[in-house]
Amino acid sequence: MTKINFVVSDGSVSEFDAQNGDTVMEVATRNGVSGIEADCGGSCSCATCHVYVDEAFRDLVGPPNVNEEQMLEFADDVRPESRLSCQIKVTDELNGLKVTPA
Repeated sequence: MTKINFVVSDGSVSEFDAQNGDTVMEVATRNGVSGIEADCGGSCSCATCHVYVDEAFRDLVGPPNVNEEQMLEFADDVRPESRLSCQIKVTDELNGLKVTPA
């Protein structure tokens, strides 16, 4: 089982189990992670699941696709490590992934 870590606003880290094929957004909403609203339900048509990917995982997660880049234009405080969590698919290689809701 893959573990996904969410760093919340107070700096604490919550770790949750994820199934391969889930999105990071699905893991967050299923577990009530603060800061990830997911208004569009994962259809990449909003930016309410914006997260910052920890540097150690940026290459594994990869860059955003064109649609995601367009949605990130509507997000606040976009950084090189910005991604929409609805677009990050859980795989074994992402075990231990650390993201911070924007």
